[in-house]
Amino acid sequence: MNVSLTPELERRIAEKVESGLYNTASEVVREGLRLLFRDDERREHDLARLRAEIQVGLDQLDRGESHDGEEVRRELRAMIDARRAAK
Repeated sequence: MNVSLTPELERRIAEKVESGLYNTASEVVREGLRLLFRDDERREHDLARLRAEIQVGLDQLDRGESHDGEEVRRELRAMIDARRAAK
């Protein structure tokens, strides 16, 4: 496999090797790919969790378990005002 890198990426990889943290440019690239794949997995996990939470809300709506937005806004405003008055 051949990979083309920009001069900037080549420079930054060389800096990592020169720092002594890595022995070769390949080690730097492998570590970068491991981090990329780990982040991809984390995003997928977060997305699945978000979809599950959305489904919970949709199921609640289907069961009629919803609140009027204006009523919630008024209640929140009253709570905020009460906290400010207590200070």
